[in-house]
Amino acid sequence: MHKRTFSWTTEDGIKIHACEWAAATPKAVVAIAHGLGEHIERYDHMARWFNARGFAVIGYDRRGHGQSGGKRGHSPGVGPLLDEIAQLLVEARTAYQDLPVFLYGHSQGGGLVLSYTLHRNPKVSGVIASAPWIQLSFTPPAALVAVGKLMRKIYPGFLQGNNLKTRLLSRDDKVVQAYEADPLVHDRISAAVGIDMMQEGDWLMQQKGGFPVPLLIAHGEADGVTSSEASETFAAQLEGDVTFKGWAGLYHEIHNEPEKEAHFQYVEQWLSARIV
Repeated sequence: MHKRTFSWTTEDGIKIHACEWAAATPKAVVAIAHGLGEHIERYDHMARWFNARGFAVIGYDRRGHGQSGGKRGHSPGVGPLLDEIAQLLVEARTAYQDLPVFLYGHSQGGGLVLSYTLHRNPKVSGVIASAPWIQLSFTPPAALVAVGKLMRKIYPGFLQGNNLKTRLLSRDDKVVQAYEADPLVHDRISAAVGIDMMQEGDWLMQQKGGFPVPLLIAHGEADGVTSSEASETFAAQLEGDVTFKGWAGLYHEIHNEPEKEAHFQYVEQWLSARIV
């Protein structure tokens, strides 16, 4: 396993930090989009697990996150976030021209890879959405949503706290403590991002029919952050090679739960069955 960092610059001048975990003899590439407020280095253990089984892994820090530039927690809207996923795929295909490429997104990243695939129909071999932000598990305070909608119109970069209860991330206390102590983690979300993600989730719930590539949605059924029920309903509305995998008793970050090995094994089997 060889790990390297690199970067690219967006059309609006933001430097994006990225990582590649190169496998010795890779059979496919997994491209990761992380969740709200976090960063790609939190997936190092997962990348190494897949490296050991012949998968190259590549990922990035979303604008306003981790070591990337930009105002913390802000994007002008969903469009630039989808553009970042597009560039991640360019980087993956440049490094591994002849290998299958799979998109993996968690939480906000999960919602974004679903939206990206439906809006832009990329040439990927499959999509894995882990605990995707389609709908939240809770109802956001009405006052905060009202403020967000107002500020979205007059000051899209207006920041609020994301109201994340960190104890809902994982049943592993060490994971929660590391998250809380991580200087690259933040709790900011702008009016533009918050309202656009909610509206995009509503749009996703309206989609029916064929999904353009193989899709795996994995969700902890005890997730108190994003809705497992919404993920299952969304998957049931689709046609084609679509799988919903619910994990009983697991919290939001299934890749950081005590049972993470079972999740990794399930994903590996799903990926391997779709490598052609």
